[in-house]
Amino acid sequence: VPADGSHWLSMQEVVEMLRQKGHEVVVVAPEVTMRIKPSKNFVMKMYSVSYTQEDLKKQFQAFFHFSFEQGSFLERFVKAYQGVKRITNFGVTSCGHLLQNKELIRYLEESKF
Repeated sequence: VPADGSHWLSMQEVVEMLRQKGHEVVVVAPEVTMRIKPSKNFVMKMYSVSYTQEDLKKQFQAFFHFSFEQGSFLERFVKAYQGVKRITNFGVTSCGHLLQNKELIRYLEESKF
């Protein structure tokens, strides 16, 4: 169950290597992601979430935009904290939707994921 963004970029190489060594790899991801896309190297199981691609993109853009703003250290620190908090909420929401998806959870249990 990868996290989107830089975490996935690191994991993607490992997933590809596991597949090359003959392992069946299943990636579980929300249907709205920035970087996690289907591949011939793994089976992808997706689940729905309550936010859109535009919502996710907007929050990440706002988060990175603050880096170039002027202001005191305290102002920039507070903005960074608020941005991390908003992005973290997407992860928490995503986990909640995953755990509420009975069909996917049943699949994972039955396949000994």
